[in-house]
Amino acid sequence: MTVKDCTSVKEFWQLKKEIRGSIDYLIVGIDVAKDEHRAFFGTANGKTLLKRLIFKNDIEGFDRLLARVKEMKEKHRLDELVFGLEPTANYHKPLGDFLIKCSHMVVLVSGVSVKRNRELLDGRWDKNDTKDSANVADLISQGKCLYYEYAPLVLKDLRGLLSLKRRLKKQEHGLRIRIRNSLLAQYFPELDKYYNKWEPEVLSVVRWCLNPSVIVGLEYDQFVSLVSPGSKNIRQQGRLEWIWKKAVYSIGCDAGEAAEFEAKVMVEELRHIREVIKETDAKIKDVCVRFPEYDYLLTIPGFGPDISSKVLATIGNPFRFNSVSQVLKMAGMDLNANCSGKSSTVPVISKKGSAHVRYALYQAAFIASIRNKYFIRYYTNTLRGREREKGIKTKMRVKLAAKMLVIAWTLMKKREPFNPAYLKIN
Repeated sequence: MTVKDCTSVKEFWQLKKEIRGSIDYLIVGIDVAKDEHRAFFGTANGKTLLKRLIFKNDIEGFDRLLARVKEMKEKHRLDELVFGLEPTANYHKPLGDFLIKCSHMVVLVSGVSVKRNRELLDGRWDKNDTKDSANVADLISQGKCLYYEYAPLVLKDLRGLLSLKRRLKKQEHGLRIRIRNSLLAQYFPELDKYYNKWEPEVLSVVRWCLNPSVIVGLEYDQFVSLVSPGSKNIRQQGRLEWIWKKAVYSIGCDAGEAAEFEAKVMVEELRHIREVIKETDAKIKDVCVRFPEYDYLLTIPGFGPDISSKVLATIGNPFRFNSVSQVLKMAGMDLNANCSGKSSTVPVISKKGSAHVRYALYQAAFIASIRNKYFIRYYTNTLRGREREKGIKTKMRVKLAAKMLVIAWTLMKKREPFNPAYLKIN
């Protein structure tokens, strides 16, 4: 990720500055779908050149689009060209990448902007594909568009792995809740409150002998060899002995074959997902080490491999941001306030960006503010004189998280390790 990669970013900002009212641009607004796309051809001063072009989502359809574009440019003597897409699941990505590979300018328009601008076109709220493509072109003519990031393959791999990990973690959490609420609460409720503390032992019990009456019929040595074969420390032995004795007085329901089969499937699936998560973490680390910026992010207090990988994937190319405000907006940590008709308001973060990155940054800020002497001093200074305000500690940690994001962006640009001078401690 070098400064050379930012040529498209500069072209994008130049487009936003000069497109409004320009007579040189051919604007192609495309309504993206799964099988067929619809394109609208127009100019930045509001002239309609072609209301609808339907082309398929394959190479023949893409070639048909480019052929019509070439025809329109020559016919109307337009020198510049821009394609606009509304992100639709992942359906827009093949078309966007194809156009960029053909050296064309591609921009995005947000779904919120499309929805709000739809009614302004003709005073109606009705929605159809032809109108949507014209809506996209209209937004681009006003300069209300977003940068289309054509990420390198290694960055796409990292983002894909992080997305996979988030889905796996959701599945893991869902299985844990189902085991507790569906199995333990019904068949062995006494174990539920010990689930988090004794999870390995509890899962083994659920897997092998969910029904307490089965445990009662076993000798202690038989129970231990069934649930937890192999060597065990004193604490593990104590927990297993407590479970064996508690089964005699359990109020749980009798578990039939169906319940025992469900328990077996759920526990094995949970363990399998955890193994996949470990493999995914290892793969994420292998991809991250290909980025020279990764080592510099790890030098920030509170930034471990997990948080560093998330920040790295979110920022991507640090040179595509021109200011601190753009970086904060990307994560939804920019301040917003509703001041209309009010003398004073309290600004809050917008929360319009990446929620999982905000959460990761807050965790990093929390760890750094209690373990690193430089961050402890900085955090203490921000609290001085405001200690009794309600929620002030959380607010200051959010503020510290935003500062850590800016520090991470700076280190990625400069490719240098963390320096406490970035905190500007008084």
